[in-house]
Amino acid sequence: MTELSQLFLYLPGMIIFLVGSGQVRNWFLARRADACVTAGVISCKHVVKKDKKDREIYNYYDVTVEYRNPKTGHKERLAVKSPTEYVTAQQVRMYWNRGGGKPVLAEYREEFLFHPWVTMIGGALLILLALEQNRGREVQAMVCLSLILIGAGLNLTIAYACLKKRRLQPLEAEIMALYTRQISRETKILKGAKYTYYPVVRYELNGQENFRRCNMNSSGKHTFRPGEFLTLYYDPESGDVLEKHARAGAAAVGLLLVLTGLLSGASILSVVL
Repeated sequence: MTELSQLFLYLPGMIIFLVGSGQVRNWFLARRADACVTAGVISCKHVVKKDKKDREIYNYYDVTVEYRNPKTGHKERLAVKSPTEYVTAQQVRMYWNRGGGKPVLAEYREEFLFHPWVTMIGGALLILLALEQNRGREVQAMVCLSLILIGAGLNLTIAYACLKKRRLQPLEAEIMALYTRQISRETKILKGAKYTYYPVVRYELNGQENFRRCNMNSSGKHTFRPGEFLTLYYDPESGDVLEKHARAGAAAVGLLLVLTGLLSGASILSVVL
């Protein structure tokens, strides 16, 4: 194996570790009581911009909130862009990034497939796996691989069980429009510009009409059609509206990964002993 190819073995682990460390940082930040503040919505204005072909290039809500700065004790107002519509006087949470001067609106986001800690530790194990493989230490490399498989499998299985326990309620939402985001332009190499399409939906919750630009998306323009319906999921305990529910397929994959990791670990013991 050439020196360049050996270096490339570290690349996936480094990328995953950096992504995971950023997620862990946000995870800590969201749980720091002194870093969060409650704000009230003053106004919410819908902003839609289209290109010459009548395709939406911007679809968001210009939200103005008022909060009390815990450092100064004074009330302050802040305008933020959000994919979600809020009603006047609605209470929202905001948090400060370390070193940042202004708070950030704590938007609800779909949970990551893997917990931030699992992602970061998995990236570190991938780096260690590449290191041991480059050193020719096959047993140590197999130990790292077994831990990665078992950890990923346990994460998927536990995440499925936790989401199932939340007893989510189906919520029917009507697709009102599509938000189109251009991700690449046409070049001499790439034929045709590439777009990603996000559904903008309307649903009723507790007798109130709500609008939301979903995080789910598709590269196909006709995947989501205005006038059609899709299912969201309401969590009555937290008040969150989720786009995904517990999927048995994820649990099955998790169990398969755990079994593969255990078999890999057993093979290591047979070699060592």
